[in-house]
Amino acid sequence: MARKVIDDPSEDVVANARNDRAQKRGPLAGIMLFLRQVIGELRKVVTPTRKELLSYTLVVLVFVVIMMALVSGLDFGFSALVNFLFGDPTVAG
Repeated sequence: MARKVIDDPSEDVVANARNDRAQKRGPLAGIMLFLRQVIGELRKVVTPTRKELLSYTLVVLVFVVIMMALVSGLDFGFSALVNFLFGDPTVAG
């Protein structure tokens, strides 16, 4: 099971951003602030266990197969309907 991490209050991040913005150190400071915030957010990411990852992958694959079958069925059905209504253009007559 994935470990639970309590998020840091976002007010601290906002306050730090305002302080850094108020100092106006230049364009490099903005890039550094962005990178610090990205790293801070990446630390909050919880990676799934192997079992969870396999189950998520299986769910996605099953869903994709079901959607492919649904779309294929609709495609063949509409194709048959159009051929019935307008005739088959491959038949010379």
